[in-house]
Amino acid sequence: MKKIKSHTMLNVLNNPQYRGKHVIVIAGKVYTAKSGLEANRVLDKLEKLYPKETPAITYIPKADTLIL
Repeated sequence: MKKIKSHTMLNVLNNPQYRGKHVIVIAGKVYTAKSGLEANRVLDKLEKLYPKETPAITYIPKADTLIL
């Protein structure tokens, strides 16, 4: 689990360092995971830390990924 400071999902989507990662934004903070399983574990921990916050969760594909 890697914690990076940021404020909005828009900042995350425009930042190339998050490509190929699962991203969770909660309470103005960004958390990343390399796999869906790891993202699920991170989310479980974050729900306990921030019970009144609603997380935004997404996967940002790499630049060369083809989405059909």
